[in-house]
Amino acid sequence: MSTLSAIPFSLQAVLLLLASNVFMTMAWYGHLKNLATAPWYAAALVSWGIALAESLLQVPANRIGFQRAGLTVGQLKIIQEVVTLSVFVPFAVLYLKEPLKLDYLWAALCMVGAVYFIFRNG
Repeated sequence: MSTLSAIPFSLQAVLLLLASNVFMTMAWYGHLKNLATAPWYAAALVSWGIALAESLLQVPANRIGFQRAGLTVGQLKIIQEVVTLSVFVPFAVLYLKEPLKLDYLWAALCMVGAVYFIFRNG
């Protein structure tokens, strides 16, 4: 039995979504720091390459979540949004040196509400 097969499918999906989101956050926002003086099309090409890695993780994550873990598409989307905020805030603060704002807390509380509503009947 492989190590991965010992992990519940829902957790596999979340971990893959977390990993994919690290790549996507870098693809969407990393160029603002790393390629700030490069032409936009150079940043777009680099971002596109990074986004390919994101897709190689995101597609199996959603398939595992939907087909194996029995999550609905809505549940997968809300999980993705929670993961996005969980990855984006540290990235913005630590990597891009953006100030940590209370607005992130309010956004997280809204996400808690979204999680409640999308999972309450499923």
